[in-house]
This record gives sequence, structure tokens and C-alpha cells, in this order.
Amino acid sequence: MPAPRKFNDEMRERAKRMVREARQQEPGLSVNAACKRIGPQLGILPDTLRGWCKQADIDDGLAPGTTSSDRDELIRLRRENAELRRANEILKTASAFFASAELDRRLR
Repeated sequence: MPAPRKFNDEMRERAKRMVREARQQEPGLSVNAACKRIGPQLGILPDTLRGWCKQADIDDGLAPGTTSSDRDELIRLRRENAELRRANEILKTASAFFASAELDRRLR
């Protein structure tokens, strides 16, 4: 289970918006520098804020990478795949058990 979120979605959106606005006002400002400036004002670690901004750029199509929705779907599909593999193993074991029981019954 993931750790509880320290910041709500509203705070995250506000922080990302502030970083984007700062970068628009100063075109030469890097994401890292903007996060170092804005993060402490909001009580957010700059590295945390930088991660949010990078993921927001990916989600908005401004940067290459795996979007949040694709990542969530991939996680769901991997879980489903693991569950199906476990079910398949159980069915194989049951099949082998009943096949051997049928052979034993025929031999008697």
C-alpha cells in the first residue's frame, strides 16, 4: 500500500501552476531553479515539486515519457496478468491431480 499523501491535489496543482508561471515570466529559468525558489515558499521540498512538474509535463505531452494514466493501466494489467498466471497454475495442478486419480481408478 502506498504511503499516505502529505499534500492534497489542490496544493499540488497550485505548486505546479506557480512553477509554470515563474518559468513563463523568466524564459531562461530552469525547472530546477523554479522549484528551488517556489518549493520552500509552499513548504514542499524542491525535489518533490520538480518530480510533480516533470510528470505534469509528460502528462500534458510537453515531454516524452510514460503518462500517469498509462502507468496506472500498466500496473493494473500487470496485477491482472499475475492473478491469471496464479489461476492457471492452480488449474494445471488440479488437472494433473484429477488425471492421476482417473488413471488410478482405471487400473483397479
